[in-house]
Amino acid sequence: MTQALDEVGLREAEFPGLLARYPHEFSGGQRQRLAIARALVIEPRVLVLDEPTSALDVSIQKQVLDLLQDLQARRGLSYLLITHDVAVVRAMAHTVLVMKDGVVIEAGSVDEVLTRPREAYTRELVEGAG
Repeated sequence: MTQALDEVGLREAEFPGLLARYPHEFSGGQRQRLAIARALVIEPRVLVLDEPTSALDVSIQKQVLDLLQDLQARRGLSYLLITHDVAVVRAMAHTVLVMKDGVVIEAGSVDEVLTRPREAYTRELVEGAG
């Protein structure tokens, strides 16, 4: 586990007493890193990321997304990313499925779906993201 913590940037040298802390003693960004480290321990090929940056401020969001991209490159990971945040989709995704009421209404490359959405619902999501 300490190797996985190190891999996500949580090192005892930088965070003294790290392994003795309770969950409520970690920041939101640290909690996300802990969750990622826990998942990495079993050496998965695919990770499901459900709103991975939803409760984080913008600078911490960027750090987490950078970490995920780095892990993807180093470990050859694939992600199934579930989010309402179009900026996260732009930063992380290659292929996009847009769902409404549990049904896929649009699918394609990030560029195709986000710059030329076919469905009104998709256009609303993209336009709402500003």
